[in-house]
Amino acid sequence: MIRHMLIGLALTLTGIAFPAALSPPTQAPPPALAKAIVPVPVPTPSPLAVRHYHSGNVIWIVATVWGFVVPALIFFTGFSARLREVSRRIQRHWYLSLAIYFVCLACVLFVANFPLDYYSGFVRPHDYGLSSQTFAKWLKDEFLSLAVTIAGGVLFLWIPFLLLKRAPKRWWLYSWFASIPIFIFISFVVPIWVAPLFNTFGPMHDKVLEARILSLATRAGIDGAHVFEVNKSVDTNQVNAYVTGIGATKRIVLWDTTLKQFTPDEVALVMSHEMGHYTLGHVGKELTVASFVLLAGLLSVQLSAGWILARVGTRTGVHELGDFASLPLLMLIFGVLMFLLMPPVLAVSRHFEHEADRFGLEMTHDNHACAMVFVKFVQHDLSYPTPSPLVEFFRASHPSVAERIEFCNTYHPWLKSEF
Repeated sequence: MIRHMLIGLALTLTGIAFPAALSPPTQAPPPALAKAIVPVPVPTPSPLAVRHYHSGNVIWIVATVWGFVVPALIFFTGFSARLREVSRRIQRHWYLSLAIYFVCLACVLFVANFPLDYYSGFVRPHDYGLSSQTFAKWLKDEFLSLAVTIAGGVLFLWIPFLLLKRAPKRWWLYSWFASIPIFIFISFVVPIWVAPLFNTFGPMHDKVLEARILSLATRAGIDGAHVFEVNKSVDTNQVNAYVTGIGATKRIVLWDTTLKQFTPDEVALVMSHEMGHYTLGHVGKELTVASFVLLAGLLSVQLSAGWILARVGTRTGVHELGDFASLPLLMLIFGVLMFLLMPPVLAVSRHFEHEADRFGLEMTHDNHACAMVFVKFVQHDLSYPTPSPLVEFFRASHPSVAERIEFCNTYHPWLKSEF
């Protein structure tokens, strides 16, 4: 769980951006991009897509429960305290002992999560034809993720535990302040040093399409960005693209699978959508939301951990929050809080995605390409077009495919001189 939390947060932060403009560009696209609007029907999901949808919900439930069970077992059985004693016997120095403990804990979590990760990350995508990854490449990426997690923990985990010793009543607030420069540091490091560990980034081969993308970027107020094509076909048959970075690390990234499966007009629409996230400052806003979620998590730990430790300290071998063996308890409390806060966070994400869809259409005026992008998500990625409200409430970071296709078909104010 801690590996997924850290890697997920790090990758989210790589997209940190500040608004380059407060509204979409008003300059009309070239006439060649203004397409006749022919409504595209919402595709009927294949039996394979339906099975993928239902099995995905089961996997999500299992993974959520397992994410609570593992840290609870490690902490409440006293295993964490025994792990702390082992690390202290190896090295008495506080920081080195903490580092050894974290390395051991990360490895234990890796092993505990391995069967579920193997099934959900390797077996299942192959069963549904969504992955082209070899087992050797998948295993290599898993160990790389573990190494990145360990490096992040060794670099930064000492901060809250040191603050717990020095300022036990205000450590949660000081830790939150300390997280801000760490987040910015990660946003610089990940695009340049971490992401290339997993895949090869290179220049776009299609220079005509690259020039078109850069022209869109200029219109969107994104200057000085570089376009990278990523060799993701060694891992997956699914598609993706994004805009990330700050300053010198600013880059436009397309998976090679996207370039293979989408037409140039569809690629332009996808990139306009991603540029919308950057230009409208969505990731910066998401970072703000994430920061306040972190603050709420730290405060929740402060308010609840002492009460818990007072009742189970003798059995667990952990009597105070400043003991780094309390880390699994912190993970558990954070996990529960994240589960409770996830629905409103996802609602915000869906709103941002809808705004980016609108931005993409206002950039290209290409309703047909917009709708066909989401049709291909159903056809190639097995996206389920009409998830249940309950699934959308707890799991969906994007509007449903059916909603997005309907929006692509009906949003064209420029035809009425409204835009």
